Amino acid sequence: MSGEPCIRSLRIPVATIVTLFAQGLSVSEIISYYPDLVKEDIEEALNFAAETVREKELPLLKVG
Repeated sequence: MSGEPCIRSLRIPVATIVTLFAQGLSVSEIISYYPDLVKEDIEEALNFAAETVREKELPLLKVG
């Protein structure tokens, strides 16, 4: 998938799962679209997305 984060080895992008959840689909609805998923896959996708956007502490660079 061109380096895009996916759920396990299923080739289902994390972004797809996060988008469906953000659009208001429930976990069971998402699983009905992707029956190879389990509840924990969706939880991990959301955790991955949260960690990805979490603010990171960056070192300050001295200029000059």
